[in-house]
Amino acid sequence: MATSSNAVRVQNPELWQSVCTRQDLIADSGVVVWLDGAQVALFYLPGEQQGRTLHAVDNHDPQSGANVIGRGLVGSLKGELVIASPLYKQHFSLVDGSCMEDPGQRLRVWPVRFNGDEVEIGVA
Repeated sequence: MATSSNAVRVQNPELWQSVCTRQDLIADSGVVVWLDGAQVALFYLPGEQQGRTLHAVDNHDPQSGANVIGRGLVGSLKGELVIASPLYKQHFSLVDGSCMEDPGQRLRVWPVRFNGDEVEIGVA
């Protein structure tokens, strides 16, 4: 399971792995997929102003230890697109995984894209 200690963003993935289809996503909400032993929370934000509609972050909440991030609420805090953990309400950036309240906490972030109707996550 990915934890805050291995919060790494794959910059230029060489491989893309299909994890679900566009029809599996829920607009403005999260769904969780399995990727090589890790639970990944996917967020589909079709109305996102900055043009990036898909985000993939670790589903594992580093503070509680529970796999709940995919059930969090999407919002904006200080101009940053965030997901609020449903347990302790800390806010994590959907762009880089950083925690707004505690710089020592972080979610792993994966590159994600649509390839036709497939949703693919970049893997190293």
